[in-house]
Amino acid sequence: MADDMDRREFLRRTSMAGALAATGAPGLGAPGGTAHAAMASAEPAVVANRQLDSQEFCLSEYDAMTPALRFTAKDAAAARAWKTTARQRLVERVGGFPATRVPLRPEIIETRDFGAYTREKIVFQTRENLSAIAYLLVPAKRNGPVPAVVCYPGHGRGVIDIVGIAPDGTQRPSAAAQYAVGCVDRGFAALAIEPLGFGERRDAAARKAGPEKYSCQPAATAALLLGQTMVGLRVWDSMRAIDYLATRSEIDMSRVATLGMSGGGTMSLFSAALDERVKVGVVSAYFNTWRDSIISISHCPDNYVPGLARDMEMADIAGILAPRYLFVESGRNDPIFPIAGSQRAAEQAQQIYRAHGVPERFGYAIHDGAHSFDGVEAFAFLTRTL
Repeated sequence: MADDMDRREFLRRTSMAGALAATGAPGLGAPGGTAHAAMASAEPAVVANRQLDSQEFCLSEYDAMTPALRFTAKDAAAARAWKTTARQRLVERVGGFPATRVPLRPEIIETRDFGAYTREKIVFQTRENLSAIAYLLVPAKRNGPVPAVVCYPGHGRGVIDIVGIAPDGTQRPSAAAQYAVGCVDRGFAALAIEPLGFGERRDAAARKAGPEKYSCQPAATAALLLGQTMVGLRVWDSMRAIDYLATRSEIDMSRVATLGMSGGGTMSLFSAALDERVKVGVVSAYFNTWRDSIISISHCPDNYVPGLARDMEMADIAGILAPRYLFVESGRNDPIFPIAGSQRAAEQAQQIYRAHGVPERFGYAIHDGAHSFDGVEAFAFLTRTL
């Protein structure tokens, strides 16, 4: 069949060349051009008034929509009623959660003493057929139970990036990106959880490819095929991580926060919105509008929740979290979560917090970096609210 198709194409092109030669036009292989070029020269006039750009189409679809659950409440009572409906819809959009919690079966598989804090490596069960890895950092000096921050890394080598573990297993010098260590340095406990698809929770192909390779994309797209989302799977992991914190006597469960940068910021926002045990959410290098970031710029599929833009904007998710505390930081030069979109989303979130009567519980800061964690004002906010 392939040979027949090749012959037909040869005859078609030969016939076209003959027709062009009869009119004096440059033929196939002629210095002046080809039959294809002659045909293509007519295309601009034909398609000038057509719409062929895939991104422009998606943006036009977004612009034509009015999210069904956009926050419009004007007072605290209406805001509470809206939140009940919006939260349930968000749970449905991310794929829902298991009806029951399986036993955690936690095990501490490694303990290291760094003087100012101890670090435990823990494994626990989140679902019937899924386990999680996390590191619990607890300050050595404490007077009774301490606040805890659940920390999520962004795309990279996984949780070891935020607890300061080098590729060879040694401890790296302190740096801003190691925000789990930054938490314990400030007197908080930090539970840094390995996201599904990263580090020790990657698939075999990614593990074989090397430490920098993650299996986020195949896992996220498989989740969509199964009627789930990577956001939903990871939020449930986060909920089970908080379940684990509740088993530890060192932790004050009335003072739990979430913190993450980039993909970790996604998890911090969604987890804080959907788990009311979280008092404070801190979101770095993520908070934006769907239009300016997730739709306009190519991102990993773990960012996408089918149909969510039909219901709400990212700022509306902040509304589900309100009147609890939320802090957002963004880099002025972030190329994938542009600052203009971040400012628009922050303005919308501020309006929502104002409707709840607690505008001071939303904080926003811009730093001069790019796609990175700054933390200066974020840690000040955590210290003040926890």
